[in-house]
Amino acid sequence: MIHPTAIIASEAQIDEQVSIGPYCVIEGPVKISKGSKLDSHVYVSGPTTIGENNRFFPFSSIGAEPQDKKYAGEPTELIIGNGNTFRENITINRGTIQDTGKTIIGDDNWVMANVHIAHDCRVGNHTILANAVALAGHVTVNDWAILGGYTLVHQFCAIGEHSFCGMGSVINQDVPNFVIVSGNIATARGVNTEGLKRRDFSDDQIRLVRKAYRKLYKANLGLQSALETLEEMNDSLETLSDMINFIRKSQRGIIR
Repeated sequence: MIHPTAIIASEAQIDEQVSIGPYCVIEGPVKISKGSKLDSHVYVSGPTTIGENNRFFPFSSIGAEPQDKKYAGEPTELIIGNGNTFRENITINRGTIQDTGKTIIGDDNWVMANVHIAHDCRVGNHTILANAVALAGHVTVNDWAILGGYTLVHQFCAIGEHSFCGMGSVINQDVPNFVIVSGNIATARGVNTEGLKRRDFSDDQIRLVRKAYRKLYKANLGLQSALETLEEMNDSLETLSDMINFIRKSQRGIIR
């Protein structure tokens, strides 16, 4: 259903099973797949591709030009996967040619009111971004990460899988997998044990993650020595492999 007050560009591709509410504006080359719903007063600018079964609450700006002075009108894009919820007053910008030209959001993410996702960000799957989280440009948020309300993330930072950033955190370096951080500037506080339990990590795996945290943060080891120790500790399920790889690939260094 498309409300008669909605304004939709001729080049937009809207599946017949999409619902577009009053006063929405679809501008430019936008594709929206079946089952997605735009409540009212939602603005979508292209090039933007939106997958299936996404929900957009009122007064969101989706796919607008990046807030980057270097941007000169290049046809960059925003790609959104399936099953995401975007609450009120969300802003998500397209990419820039200084990166891959794409802002990408995966599947089953819960994005709460007043969140800003800047140009060239990568948001994985099953994440939660609470109210007023702000991601600067080129930020990566990996699967199952949770960012508490009013968290600020510096450009080019990465947030690891299953990590948790407490309310009001200021993130200026990478957050490793499994780790809880909080504060201004954020520091490590422990392991996201509850999150791991909810995601069916075994008791043995959780004990291993806790042991890895102690080696990384409490044993007074240099980072290289700590990583070598984590590799030796890793189990047959490779519970620590993604964490080790994340730290090795870190460009800004990890919160430590």
